[in-house]
Amino acid sequence: MEVVFSLVSLTVTKALQISGLVDNRNVLRTRKMEEKALEVYDVIRSIRDPEKPSTLEELDVVTEKCVEVQELAEDEYLIIIKFSPTVPHCSLATLIGLCLQVKLQRCLPFKHKVSTRMVTFNKQINDKERVAAAMENPNLREIVEQCVTEPDD
Repeated sequence: MEVVFSLVSLTVTKALQISGLVDNRNVLRTRKMEEKALEVYDVIRSIRDPEKPSTLEELDVVTEKCVEVQELAEDEYLIIIKFSPTVPHCSLATLIGLCLQVKLQRCLPFKHKVSTRMVTFNKQINDKERVAAAMENPNLREIVEQCVTEPDD
């Protein structure tokens, strides 16, 4: 159903663009947000699951569709990531959210704010102070480092 909605939306947008009813600046802005979303996805897809030897992409915890980018101001963006833990009440979902936050902080070249959302929402992963405090814990920091470090190819 989501794929059908995306195709219909794209078709309507193209039709409006051709007819001149849509401002081309909006189309360019939408394309720019889609490119930023793909850039974000490229960063997070290689994060490893804390319990399994697989990446979040391989486990379908994150997908291209789960990333949305909105422009807040010139060169400042809001990144919304809706991830799905492998089980509904995953005890490590907060840790996965922390890994997402840390990896994006380290790897994105543009100014941004991150909002992560999951099926069982936890406010801790969207609070800057709680993220910083969690990263001060040496045991937790070690686990996050193992998850966000790129494998040597």
